[in-house]
Amino acid sequence: MTARGLPYSSEAAREEEEKSPRPTINIENIVATVTLDHPLDLHAIEHAIPSVEYNPEQFPGLVYRLEEPKVTALIFKSGKMVVTGAKSTRQLIEAVKKIVRNLKKHGIMIMGRPKVQIQNIVASANLHICVDLERAALTLENSMYEPEQFPGLIYKMSEPRVVLLIFSSGKMVITGAKREEEVFRAVKNIYEKFKEIRALRPCIV
Repeated sequence: MTARGLPYSSEAAREEEEKSPRPTINIENIVATVTLDHPLDLHAIEHAIPSVEYNPEQFPGLVYRLEEPKVTALIFKSGKMVVTGAKSTRQLIEAVKKIVRNLKKHGIMIMGRPKVQIQNIVASANLHICVDLERAALTLENSMYEPEQFPGLIYKMSEPRVVLLIFSSGKMVITGAKREEEVFRAVKNIYEKFKEIRALRPCIV
């Protein structure tokens, strides 16, 4: 609808779309597992690095926080770690190298090369144009939209395999990607799909 309450034409919507900026994307968090080829002595790490947190009665892992880059690693006896907080794959790799380097520096034996595997990338995006969620829900397979319960549309994209939480404002959250490239491809795909089904509309200020 326009400001006067009249239906907007597809031409008006197309003009609005052409004037709107391109979608913007931010990587918010990368969750990865790191595997070493041998177990770790968590008590030895706790004594060597006083800044870590280790309370095995409450949680079996040791918590190691880095300030730069700002990531948190949960380190387990098995030699596995869960690393969260990185904003890019490059930052993740840098953080893992720094953690391993710091452990070695404090006398903790690390053998072999750590294996890093990204489990989930969480990203946010903004299409900078509003979305007709009702129209989108009627057209998109594998989507769920129940505005009485939640204002966003949940869409399970098959290629790439991610889940998008989409709001009428054009903002969205993307989860499930294993590579950064998948996030960018998912946003491009949904933007093109919305254009195709004419689900993009001017935002009423």
